[in-house]
Amino acid sequence: MASKSVTFDNIKKIFRDPQSGQDVAAVGGVSFRLEPGELVTLLGPSGCGKSTILRMLSGFEQPTSGKIMIGDNDVTNTPPNKRDTAMVFQSYGLFPHMNVAENVGYGLKLRKVAQKDIDEKVQKFLEMVGLGQMGKRPPSRLSGGQQQRVALARSLIVEPSVLLLDEPLSNLDALLREQMRVEIRRLQKSLGITAMYVTHDRVEAMSLSDRIIVMKLGHIIQIGTPSDIYRNPVDTFVAGFVGKVAFFPCVVKGIDDSCHVEIKGQSFNAPRWSDKLKAGDKALVMARPESLSVGEPGAGVEDGIVTANIYLGNSVETWVKTDLGNVLVQIDNPDVKKIWNEGEKVSLSFDPSLTKVLVDDLEQA
Repeated sequence: MASKSVTFDNIKKIFRDPQSGQDVAAVGGVSFRLEPGELVTLLGPSGCGKSTILRMLSGFEQPTSGKIMIGDNDVTNTPPNKRDTAMVFQSYGLFPHMNVAENVGYGLKLRKVAQKDIDEKVQKFLEMVGLGQMGKRPPSRLSGGQQQRVALARSLIVEPSVLLLDEPLSNLDALLREQMRVEIRRLQKSLGITAMYVTHDRVEAMSLSDRIIVMKLGHIIQIGTPSDIYRNPVDTFVAGFVGKVAFFPCVVKGIDDSCHVEIKGQSFNAPRWSDKLKAGDKALVMARPESLSVGEPGAGVEDGIVTANIYLGNSVETWVKTDLGNVLVQIDNPDVKKIWNEGEKVSLSFDPSLTKVLVDDLEQA
């Protein structure tokens, strides 16, 4: 498959609200690039514009302004069937009157490929998705995960330059979602195909993506690798959207090769901080569950009461009720560490090397 880059150049999409009659910006001037063979996920809450971007790339929606490129070709006004893209839908979209093999080969039939070649290619792609013996079955006799594999094979068999996936796993149960995440990642990388994936599920985004585009209200808030997004979010919205987090109010005392902060008379040095901060600012220390620990009352930066312990085998999730809200602490290797009982008074501490200091924008969020 010939993978190609994708470029969005200042793309806007304006809709007219039928009730108010006002123009609403679903996408407000976004620019980004997918490299050939890269899987990029659009992540954000419902209504943030991610599906609209996917539909504009597929050709099902036209941008109000801006330019969309696939490779060196401007496809902004190109109809969907001329774009060399393929879509995997949330609802599978299989034809119930066709068997599995006929569904997978449908795109090739439309392209008037010889039946012998279709049969050979269909078998190849069914084996690729682990359904090599199920070509004659009707879709109604397949599980949800198997139906999604058929939909994936149907999209891949036409060898598109860009594969589009619109929340394809949202109808599956937790175990199947996990299995299909692995399968999609394996196939995408083995074929070297450029892919854009849309989801509001942070676990999907973190486990599948080369890079993640986090969106809010039609705008891109941050673009980065899963590690960048998780460890180095640009603001409290991104920090909270991509994972569990606790925010501890602090005062910035100074910034040099680290950010020096003070919390309730205790001083800490953080390795990461927002470039908008300066000495004297009130700010927030962002701490993930794995960076937190539980100790004797008064020993840490915030006291509270243990409200729940959730045993997960290799870890325990301890929830602590504090004046700052309910805080999740991840305790790894629980067999060799103290687990505080529910109802006990405790104090929270954090590993400063795993934190970031952010602008306190929670009231605006």
